[in-house]
Amino acid sequence: VLTQYNSASLNAHIKNTYNFDIFTKGFVDILAAEQTPGNKNWYQGTADAVRQSRQHYERHDFDYILILSGDQLYQMDFEDMAKHHVENGADITIACLPVDARDATGFGIMKVNDKGFIPRFIEKPGTDELHGWVSEVSPMNKKRGRVYLASMGIYIFNRQVIQDMFDQYPQATDFGKELIPTAIAEGRKVSAYQYEGYWTDIGTIHSFFEANIELTDHIPPFNLFEARTQIYTRGRMLPPAKFYGGTQVNRALIAEGSIVHARLIDGSLIGIRSRIGENTVIKDAVVMGNDTYQTLEEIAIHTDQIPMGIGHSCHIEHAILDKDCRIGNNVVIKGGSHLPDQDMEGYCVRDGVVVVKKGAVIDEGTRIM
Repeated sequence: VLTQYNSASLNAHIKNTYNFDIFTKGFVDILAAEQTPGNKNWYQGTADAVRQSRQHYERHDFDYILILSGDQLYQMDFEDMAKHHVENGADITIACLPVDARDATGFGIMKVNDKGFIPRFIEKPGTDELHGWVSEVSPMNKKRGRVYLASMGIYIFNRQVIQDMFDQYPQATDFGKELIPTAIAEGRKVSAYQYEGYWTDIGTIHSFFEANIELTDHIPPFNLFEARTQIYTRGRMLPPAKFYGGTQVNRALIAEGSIVHARLIDGSLIGIRSRIGENTVIKDAVVMGNDTYQTLEEIAIHTDQIPMGIGHSCHIEHAILDKDCRIGNNVVIKGGSHLPDQDMEGYCVRDGVVVVKKGAVIDEGTRIM
């Protein structure tokens, strides 16, 4: 796992979740960006990150390397993609997703021939450039107008191929913008693996927010409630969530360890160890929860401080509350398209979503709307 910026919580999640016993050779390593005698720069792009990590992975015995982006949400069986790569005798395989003309302008678009290989690639074309980029897709996708194949940023390289390309193009820093178009121009066998399942990019605040809120749908496109598609994390050994005062809950996911006195929770996600006060309304919000409990004794001693969690008589809507926030009583936080992007001391606004920063304190009676 290659990391560079603000990665402490990700490092902790990986370290505490993926523990292998002594009877397996499996492992997960975290490789942070590093300066070495041969390279004084941090990662400059996706390809540069993998190139700078060569000394760590090349000592292992492998024939193929699978490269994934860290800001995407999907459920894919990579074994199927690997079989496709081997059976087609490809040098490189790119996972691709059928999209319509509106979405095509935001992706790298591939033209795929009748043998499943990619002779042409264009990065984020304009709508006037899409003519001639239609590829063969399933009848259902064709009916929906999803006739353009977008790169998902998921690649399989043969070991020798990626080594040769890194050696030949030491200045190339990005797979999608540089190495993939170059490989196609050189006539390498670049294959397309068409993926039909759910996939979304969560690299922006808005897309991250929307993907989380979708989880509260009756049957969401990314469904957590399936045995075959589990998501793993470490065990916290927390008790179930508990509710007091007749809380009305509609379309919500409530994590363990939460203590809820709220009046209404609607279309929201409530993270672990959350504490929510009486008469509070939470709508279309993502509440990350808390890393630790604050005991009743601590609350009683520090009466001059706002307790961890959300106070009473608050209204939280269209917002993300990061971990360990302290929201005072009678606070109103209502995001929306009317709010301009801004950065304040305890919160910021991006695309209409109010994001309360980790550990932030929002004073009693504050109104963000």
